[in-house]
Amino acid sequence: MANRSYTILVVPDQSARTRKFRIQKKLVVRTGAAFGVLLLAAVAMVVHYFYVVGQVVENRVLREENAQLRTQVKLIHEKVSHVTSTLDRVERFDQKLRALTQLNDPERNLAIGPLPADDHQEGEEAPEEVTDSHASVPEDVSFLPSKLDSLSSEADRQEQSIQELTRYFEDQKELLASTPSIWPTRGWVTSDFGVRLDPYTAERAMHRGLDIANAPGTPVVAPSDGVVVFDGTEGGYGNVLVVDHGYGVRTRYGHLSKIFVHVGDHVHRGQKVAAIGNTGRSTGPHLHYEVRVNGIPENPRKFILE
Repeated sequence: MANRSYTILVVPDQSARTRKFRIQKKLVVRTGAAFGVLLLAAVAMVVHYFYVVGQVVENRVLREENAQLRTQVKLIHEKVSHVTSTLDRVERFDQKLRALTQLNDPERNLAIGPLPADDHQEGEEAPEEVTDSHASVPEDVSFLPSKLDSLSSEADRQEQSIQELTRYFEDQKELLASTPSIWPTRGWVTSDFGVRLDPYTAERAMHRGLDIANAPGTPVVAPSDGVVVFDGTEGGYGNVLVVDHGYGVRTRYGHLSKIFVHVGDHVHRGQKVAAIGNTGRSTGPHLHYEVRVNGIPENPRKFILE
C-alpha cells in the first residue's frame, strides 16, 4: 500500500511509441495538497486585494468629506467672528446713543441695555476680535456651542436695548410733534413775556405770553399737534382757544375774531385754527399767545425754533 503508484500511458499516434509513466501516490497527494494551499492563498489574496481597494476608496471619500467639513468649519468660524464684530459695533453705537440721550442715567432707572465690554460677568466669555480669514482653522469645534450660546445671549441683550431705544425715540418723536415750535401767526411782537406796565392801569404786572399784532382776520395756526380742550369767551381775553399738546403742554390764544375748530378736534402743526381779532380787553387787533407747562406760564420764545 505504501508503494502504490499510478501509471500514465501516453499514446501519441500510430507510428510513435507508446510511453508509460509511473507516479507514486505520495507525490500525487502532496502535489494536490500544494495546489489546494496555493488556491486558498490565491483566493485569500484576491479577497484581501478587494478589501484594500475598498478601504482606499473609503479613505478617499473620508478625506474628501473631511476637507469639506474643514471648509465648513472655517466658514462657520469666519461667520461667528463677523457676527461677534457686528455685535461689538452695535454695542458701541448703542452706548453712544445712550450717552447722547442720557438713557444710562441711574436716577431714571433706564440702564437696561448691554453691559460695557469691560463689565462681562465672571466666567462669561468676552467677544473675540475679528480674525484673519486666512488664519488656520481650529480643528477642535467644541467651542462652537458655547460661542453660539454667548452670541445668542448677547443678541438678546442687544434686542432689548434696541427696543428700549426705539421706544425712547418714538416718545421723542411724539414729544417733538407736540412741542409748539413755530410762530402761531405773523406780525409784530408788541409785548413780550415778563413783567410790564399794564396798558389799562399803568401798573407793573406779569404778562404771561406774547402779543403779536397784525390785521384782523390774519390766520392763526397751531404750532404743533394737539387736541382742542376749550373754545369760547374768557373775561378780558375775549374769544379764547386752548389746545392741549400732551406732556403737560397747553397753548392759549386770546382776542380772536374767529375760531375754526371746536372742543375735541385734533389739530396738526401749521393747521389754521383761528383768526386775529380785537375781542375782550384789547387796545388793538393782536393775538395774545401763551404756552403753559403743567399749568405754569412759560416764555413762548423758548419753544419757537423758527
